[in-house]
Amino acid sequence: MDLDALTAARRDEWARLDQLSRARRLTGTEVDELVTRYRAASADLADIKTSAGRTAQGDAVSTLLARTRLQLTGVRENVAAALPRFVVQQLPAALYRVRWTTLAVMIGFLLVSVLVAAWIAANPAAVAALGDEAELEQYAEEAFTSYYSENPAAVFAGTVWTNNAWIAAQCVIFGITGIWPLMVLVQNAVGIGTAAAVMFTFDRGDVFFSFILPHGMLEITAVLVAAAAGLQIFWAWVAPGPRPRADALASAGRSLGTIALGLIGVLAVSGVIEGFVTPAPWPLALKIAIGALALAAFLAYMLVLGSRAAGRGESGDLTEYEAGTTRLVAG
Repeated sequence: MDLDALTAARRDEWARLDQLSRARRLTGTEVDELVTRYRAASADLADIKTSAGRTAQGDAVSTLLARTRLQLTGVRENVAAALPRFVVQQLPAALYRVRWTTLAVMIGFLLVSVLVAAWIAANPAAVAALGDEAELEQYAEEAFTSYYSENPAAVFAGTVWTNNAWIAAQCVIFGITGIWPLMVLVQNAVGIGTAAAVMFTFDRGDVFFSFILPHGMLEITAVLVAAAAGLQIFWAWVAPGPRPRADALASAGRSLGTIALGLIGVLAVSGVIEGFVTPAPWPLALKIAIGALALAAFLAYMLVLGSRAAGRGESGDLTEYEAGTTRLVAG
């Protein structure tokens, strides 16, 4: 085969293929043309390699075919371009999906906390089982509050942030078990209820709320949201609906797993509040106002922005290109 003759004969066709492969938008007719010319160029490349081996012309055609494949199959969005969609659409939509589960989880959490606190506070034997009176009094008078200031504020904020982010991630990652999120919720509810009981026993209830509410409003809400996401992943496995169980579980895992990433930022805010605001010698009203403002901003992001994103058809899941073509099912 005369390589120069082939190159001369195909130059215009390759040039047209190159033009189509660089176009930002193609019509239906142009896509058909692109596919046809791609096949023809692939055959040309096979002839070149068979008769002449590796050549400059063959390398040029190979590069052209690679660019055409990207035009046909698409390319992944880079992180910088995907971040605005994640923040404005995917994450709020995913949070909005778990709003009712979060409410149910919150009611259960508060109920367990109040019952534990009331039972221990009203039962001297239960209080005594927690430790001797001197130790409990020292906890109520000093240890409870000094916990928030015994380390530098920045170090403490970073520590509680990473710890809470890991707890939230566990709730989502191990949510498929159905047990893990419930275990985390019960442990935390019992812990808060027990601490409240000790503080109220020694008439330090006001101190308890003044050191829990500023950061706890946002922090506890974030953990409850994570638990709700984990439980919904579990429910997608238990009751997948008309879809295959694996497809329902994968979709829920992708969309609700978004919450674990988003809560890293939310818990960073609560960590800053816990490290710098909670132990500060400021008026109680100011500290609670800061915590309430942070919670209100999160709820607005979750419910208002989330509702708008859901109204546009966003679910928090990956795009079809990223996740793969949706499998059609009957029913």
